[in-house]
Amino acid sequence: MPFGDAIELLKKGKKVCRAGWNGKGMWLFHVSGQEMARRTGYGFGQYLYEPNWNGFIVMKTVDNNLVPWTASQTDVLSNDWQIVD
Repeated sequence: MPFGDAIELLKKGKKVCRAGWNGKGMWLFHVSGQEMARRTGYGFGQYLYEPNWNGFIVMKTVDNNLVPWTASQTDVLSNDWQIVD
């Protein structure tokens, strides 16, 4: 599937990966800003001048680490995105 479809699935709570990635067991998930605010207890105070959390994408790596992820040009233009069960 195209990258845009994968992004929409991430926003709905699905995990996605690329068939073309060399590392097996790698996938992405989305963390919403609201979820981070709930977990940290920080970011609810617009009136208290606290900054707000924005959502972000996380990659689960082959060696079982979670890291922030940014798409490459190849990722954005690829059509080999798939849902991870």
